[in-house]
Amino acid sequence: MEHGTPNETSTLLQKIVRAIIGGPKQLKDPHLFHKMALIPVLAWVGLGADGLSSSAYGPEEAFRALGEHTYLAVFLGLATALTVFIISYAYSRIIEHFPNGGGGYIVASHMLGEKAGVVSGSALLVDYVMTITISIASCCDAVFSYIPKGYHHYKVPVACALTVILIILNIRGVKESISVMAPIFMTFVLSHILMLVYGVLTHVDKCAPLVCDVQSGLKHDLSSIGAFGILLLFVRAYSLGGGTYTGIEAVSNGLQIMREPRVQTGKRTMLYMATSLAFTAGILFLCYSLVGVKPVEGKTLNAVLADSLFGNWPMGNWISFITIFSEGALLLVAAQAGFVDGPRVMSNMAIDSWFPHRFAALSVRLTMRNGILLMGIAAIALLFYTGGSVSALVVMYSINVFITFSLSQLGMSKFFIQRRKEDPQWIRHLSVHLVGLLLCVTILAITTYEKFAEGGWMTLAITSVVVGLCYIIKGHYVRVRQGMKDLDETLLDVPLSSHGEPPAIDHNSATAIQLVSGYSGFGVHTLFSILATFPKTYKNIIFVSVAMIDSGSFKGADEVKALEASVNAGLEKYVAMAHKLGFAAEYRTALATDVVESAVDLCKQVAEEFPRSTVFTGQLTFRLEKFYHRLLHNETAFAIQRRLQWDGLTTVIMPIRVRA
Repeated sequence: MEHGTPNETSTLLQKIVRAIIGGPKQLKDPHLFHKMALIPVLAWVGLGADGLSSSAYGPEEAFRALGEHTYLAVFLGLATALTVFIISYAYSRIIEHFPNGGGGYIVASHMLGEKAGVVSGSALLVDYVMTITISIASCCDAVFSYIPKGYHHYKVPVACALTVILIILNIRGVKESISVMAPIFMTFVLSHILMLVYGVLTHVDKCAPLVCDVQSGLKHDLSSIGAFGILLLFVRAYSLGGGTYTGIEAVSNGLQIMREPRVQTGKRTMLYMATSLAFTAGILFLCYSLVGVKPVEGKTLNAVLADSLFGNWPMGNWISFITIFSEGALLLVAAQAGFVDGPRVMSNMAIDSWFPHRFAALSVRLTMRNGILLMGIAAIALLFYTGGSVSALVVMYSINVFITFSLSQLGMSKFFIQRRKEDPQWIRHLSVHLVGLLLCVTILAITTYEKFAEGGWMTLAITSVVVGLCYIIKGHYVRVRQGMKDLDETLLDVPLSSHGEPPAIDHNSATAIQLVSGYSGFGVHTLFSILATFPKTYKNIIFVSVAMIDSGSFKGADEVKALEASVNAGLEKYVAMAHKLGFAAEYRTALATDVVESAVDLCKQVAEEFPRSTVFTGQLTFRLEKFYHRLLHNETAFAIQRRLQWDGLTTVIMPIRVRA
């Protein structure tokens, strides 16, 4: 029996992968950014779903924390709705003044310094892993509310399978994944409007008794625990329901994927999300009180509410199931925010050297594949660790998001204080951020105190570990950058006298093809190493560079054009230097997200023009090679060498020594 050749097997594997994640995007398409960007409604689905889905577990946690004092639920509903609007308004100001996205990480970094920035960014990353985990776990809880208890041990495997599906969808592309899930989002919106409006309208007659219950409850508690006791009880329940607000920052973090004008699109998306979340969460508290919802083992409070309201309807069980199933499905959509924003925060931190630089890279689908995979794997690990327990995850989730919220509000408060001479409305804006800061710090402090032993310590420990790793990574990159700076200072200003008119290119002469990544001491060092190692060997030097699009440059057509112009300018400097050294020289460039693939193609094209050619590239070399060097520094040179040598093109790697 004959087996396929390695090339045939590789081609088949590539076809399977492409069928799963889709084909590459066309970088030269002038409408690419417009096609990939989200209009407000789709942004509301993809990013706002995180906030709206919080109504599936946030209000329930707060209501349960009231214990027998459920008369306070009405006040909790009002406080929750008001808090949603305060935090949303604050983040709208962040969108307005920090329009390039990044949310809490960018605000903290710019206004409070890099130490606050790395804490905020690390907290956000852990928070987005929690977003994925808790959303999928809550989805399974909602769906399994209608499945016999004997099958509940399948929750974690099902949750892991759903996570894998989301990883694949997001690697294909943000817009594609959101479009698939838009019908689920709209089903949730329509079914919950029906449930909440019907719940209030059919229980209007119970409003008067509810007022009496509130009065009698207050009277009883005033005599037993006092006004201060009632306040403490209320603030505790309000704080433990902090999960309700956990998705509000998602819009400001994902501003890069908004359609132009981004600021207006982002603010409109924020308005949609804030209004829908405030309405849903606030009315849920009212319905809990009017209907007299009591916890039932194995069911969420929303499932109990739906059963109570639709139980007597024709096909009421099915309507109830669809309502709660859509809630579970929306939680699945909400996990999108983790996959959309988590890798973007990671990318911003990678650009600032807090994370390995490879996390700023884009795939051929223009998605942050490395970040998506890391977020997904971390979420699966957390699902297994917690056994998919929503109550444990809510505690871990709420603490981290309010670290970021607090730093963001503090940063924006400082921002408006500094702008007090320029902005006539600075006092109004400052007051909102100060109120937001007070609310966020209160929720953070109480949640941490109350739930520290129940899992709060774990999220603080994980975040501390991430912060520590960030400092280790940044320290390494700073040392390497210093070594590269020394090269730049030594080699970029080397005085060279011209050898007269540069010779013409001779396609039959020995040619050195040098791969470069920008005009720097690294590239000049490689050039001099080639000339020193192979004196009088080469007559032509062809400089090859790939204008690599990463998340830092992929913000619009203008940024891409600026990247191309910068790369071309650097290549022209190399050509000018080669001419001064007496060599014939030209350059070739391409725009791509995959450096290896594009560099290999360019080198093969040049080799066809110059049959007697050798490819040269530089590679950082450390005195003591450590296990983390491969993670922090790409292996591009070795990957290119393997590919080209397989194709019969001699490739030499010139070592560049750096102390780090």
